[in-house]
Amino acid sequence: MELLICDARGDEPVLRPFTLQAWAGLVPTVGEALVQAGLASGPEDVGFSRKGAYGVFGKRKEWDSPIYDGDRLELYAPLQIDPKTVRRKRANQNRDAHLKAVAAKRKARRL
Repeated sequence: MELLICDARGDEPVLRPFTLQAWAGLVPTVGEALVQAGLASGPEDVGFSRKGAYGVFGKRKEWDSPIYDGDRLELYAPLQIDPKTVRRKRANQNRDAHLKAVAAKRKARRL
């Protein structure tokens, strides 16, 4: 079974072909592919135990999700900043700018 492994954990993503040894009658899983590729030792591996560490074609997958011939297995780096925090900060900045503009209008009317 032919796969592509895209390792995006470093500065530049590295795409490399990988041949997965599959047994007849069994559907191979993402976890088996990671172990056979030498990237993980098991589901409790430190680099892959966090949620969202890997996926197939941009969709996050679980350790025991099936993988098929021609799939691209992607390894993701952990997030540097929580997206929720960034959105909250941006919303607060917009709100502050709005309040300052309203205050400036009021002040201009009084003069």
